[in-house]
Amino acid sequence: MFSVASFFAGVGGIDLGFEETGEFKTVYANEFDSYASETFEMNYPTVKVDQRDIHLVPVEDVPKTDVIIGGFPCQAFSIAGYRQGFEDKKGRGELFFELMRMVEAKKPRVALFENVKNLVGHDNGNTFRVICEQLELLGYHYTYQVLNAMNYGNMAQNRERIYIVAFRDEKDFNKFHWPLSIPLTTTVKDIIDFDTKVDDKYYYTEGKYKGDIYKLLVEATKDDDINHPAIYQWRRKYVRQNKSGVVPTLTANQGEGGHNVCIVKTKQGLRKMTPRECFNTQGFPKNYKLPKKQSDARLYKQAGNSVCVPVINRIAENILEAIK
Repeated sequence: MFSVASFFAGVGGIDLGFEETGEFKTVYANEFDSYASETFEMNYPTVKVDQRDIHLVPVEDVPKTDVIIGGFPCQAFSIAGYRQGFEDKKGRGELFFELMRMVEAKKPRVALFENVKNLVGHDNGNTFRVICEQLELLGYHYTYQVLNAMNYGNMAQNRERIYIVAFRDEKDFNKFHWPLSIPLTTTVKDIIDFDTKVDDKYYYTEGKYKGDIYKLLVEATKDDDINHPAIYQWRRKYVRQNKSGVVPTLTANQGEGGHNVCIVKTKQGLRKMTPRECFNTQGFPKNYKLPKKQSDARLYKQAGNSVCVPVINRIAENILEAIK
């Protein structure tokens, strides 16, 4: 069994992708957000999440593990953020260097990082260059790829992310190869319940939200066949049908009426996806526990900030092959 230390662990999506191989086990997790930590601990009862800010975690408090994983916060590198990268005023950009501090001290055999696909082009490529340089300085051999959940995870979500895999030993690195694309056989019907009535709070009704969103929604969806599952996107000012037949990239503000929010047309009316459906969209199993006392807004954020588990699982299987 290979041991894993997880940073920026969120609700444990990357951990799950690794653990599903049956050969990796998370023994340490660090996550600053207490709500995400609660969700993590419900699903990994043997792990007590270290909730300190990573800047304050001494390397001595982190066990030596075979693998270090981390989806370091991407606001600083995202189009959705302000493209400030390492210059980010909130200090989110340099969180990557904290991750490197851990890698340097613990020298794991493998490290996997996940981020938004923009990372490569950010600041004319300088941000990514710095990341690669850091790995080289620590003697790691790395490779990276942008993978879309619908092509590499068989998940009905259009989600492109960059994955960086780094190996301490060249012989492991030489044996690793990226997963190949696979056909998309899951559909939105596998992740969204179009037939059952859900709680009233998820439905759009006249006067419920400010502005004329309800009128726009009704207008945009009036000609569509109710028996055919349809997904729409609310794009700040207008509504459009999502013709690709998959859920648009989930975001952390999924439940708040932010832009790109996914809207579902069902026999019972127009509604948002439920938090559980958002977790389904990221490939979490139906039995993954969600805290009952947390607000929907927190759960939407946790799902949107997480990863597509089946993509991670396929990468983890290939890492396993390389190091076994």
